[in-house]
Amino acid sequence: MKQVKIFDTTLRDGEQSPGASMTADEKLDIARVLSELNVDIIEAGFAVASQGDFDAIHQISQEIDNAEICSLCRANRHDIDRALEALAPAAQPRIHVFISTSHIHMKYKLRLSPDQVVESIDSAVRYARRYCDNVEWSCEDGTRSDIEFLKRCFDTAIRAGATTVNIADTVGYIMPRELQEIVRTLRESVPGMDGVDFSVHCHDDLGMATANSLAAIEAGATQVECSINSLGERAGNASLEEITMALKTRSALLGAETRVDTRHLQKASSLVSAITGFPVPPNKAIVGRNVFAHESGIHQHGVLQNRLTYEIMRPEDIGFDESTIVLGKHSGRHGLRAKLLELGLNPGDNAFETVFVEFKKLADGGAPITDDALHGLVRRFAADDICSATRS
Repeated sequence: MKQVKIFDTTLRDGEQSPGASMTADEKLDIARVLSELNVDIIEAGFAVASQGDFDAIHQISQEIDNAEICSLCRANRHDIDRALEALAPAAQPRIHVFISTSHIHMKYKLRLSPDQVVESIDSAVRYARRYCDNVEWSCEDGTRSDIEFLKRCFDTAIRAGATTVNIADTVGYIMPRELQEIVRTLRESVPGMDGVDFSVHCHDDLGMATANSLAAIEAGATQVECSINSLGERAGNASLEEITMALKTRSALLGAETRVDTRHLQKASSLVSAITGFPVPPNKAIVGRNVFAHESGIHQHGVLQNRLTYEIMRPEDIGFDESTIVLGKHSGRHGLRAKLLELGLNPGDNAFETVFVEFKKLADGGAPITDDALHGLVRRFAADDICSATRS
C-alpha cells in the first residue's frame, strides 16, 4: 500500500493565522508532540522572517531527529542561506523554496515575467541543492496557474534537483475533481515525476482542504501538507487529524496509509489550542469533544449495545479515553439507566420510571444534567426503591 508523507506546517503556515504567534519555546513544545505523532516533515518556520523564527528552527533542529526539519524560503540566496544556518544542527534538514506561478501573482505581486519566474526556480533550486540534498519546490497559487506553464515550472524544478515538488492551492479555490486532473496531468506529462515526491498544500477557504488533499492522494500525490486543528492563513490549512484518520479509517478505499501514530492527535490538538488560544469547536471532526459523545436516545441505545452502530473510529485511536453518554432532552431510558449504574445507582423498575419522567422534565427545562442532579432525583423519587448497583 502506498505510504503518504505527512508534512506538518502548524509552526509555519499555522502561525501565520492572525493572533496565533508562538514563542520559540512554545514551538519546541509543539514540535515534541509532532515527533510523538511521528510526522514525516516538520516545517518549523520561515528562518528569514524573524530572529524568533530562526531560533525556533535552530532549537527544533537540535532536538528532533525522527522527522525532517524544514524551513520555508523565497526563491533567493539570502533566504536559503538563512535557512541553511538555522537548519545546521538538523539530522534531516529540508529546504523549502517557493515562488508564485499564477498570472495574477506574477503580474501584480512579483512583477516578473513567466521567463523570469522559471529562471528564479532554476537558480534557487540549484543553489539550495548545492548545500542540501533534500529540497522541496512549491508553486504558490499553483491551482490558478496555466497548466502548460505549470508543466514548464515543474520540469525546471526537477531538472534543477528538487526532490519534492508541491502544488499549492493557496487561496482554497480548487475543487477535488479539478485538483485530481491537475495532479494526473503533471504526473503524466512532466519527465522525472516518478523520481520525486509529489505534494499538495490545500487551504480551506471553500471548506475543501481535506477533500482536495485526499482527492490528490487518489490521483497519485505522495505527500500532503497540513496542520493541527486546521490552523493557517485565513480559513486555515488541510487538517492533519482529518487526513490521517481518513487514511487510517478508509485506507483500503484510498490505497494509502501514513506512519502517523494517531493516538497522540487529541494531545496535539489540545496543546496547539492552549498555546494559540484558538479553541477547538466541540463539533470539530476527529478532535472535538462531541465526536465520541452521544446524547440522542436512539444513538445511546445503539452505542451501548455495540459502539460500531454509531462510531466509525475508536476513541483510543485518537487519544480519548472512551465514548461518553451525555444526558439531555433527547436521551432515552437506556442512556439514563447506564449513567445511573455508572454512578452506583440502581432504582427498581417502578422507581426508575418515576425518575425518568422527572429527568425529562429537568432536561426540557434546560437545566444542566449533572451527576449531583441525578443523585438528587434518585434521592427524591426512588429512595425507598433502590438496589445495589452490583445486583441485576
